[in-house]
Amino acid sequence: MRFLFVLCLAATPLAADPLARDSDREIGSDALDNRLRGARIAFYDGGVSEYYDDGRYTYTYADQGGTGYGYYEVSGDSRVCIDFVNGFSRCDLYVLDAQGRLVVITEKGDRFPVRREAERRDN
Repeated sequence: MRFLFVLCLAATPLAADPLARDSDREIGSDALDNRLRGARIAFYDGGVSEYYDDGRYTYTYADQGGTGYGYYEVSGDSRVCIDFVNGFSRCDLYVLDAQGRLVVITEKGDRFPVRREAERRDN
């Protein structure tokens, strides 16, 4: 009986990501890369992220607030890491929420649901 209990513990994740909600689902690295590469995603605050085929990344702030430039890489734990050309870098968690909508969760824990996903034509 003790052995069965130990097996049950081993099959359970020891530490869930503290940024994610119980209803969030992880996206595999290949699926996330395929979803983002060559795509443009718009957020409810008016910002737009673009993920170019060659690994370039841009984020255009709402209301003509400027554009950040960098390079992105999808990791195996449902994260996308971006190295900005200004020297700043960060890794955000990308999940599907309970409604199946893509949500970006920043390192600080801020959640940004995606309003619209579209492929770019100028890859």
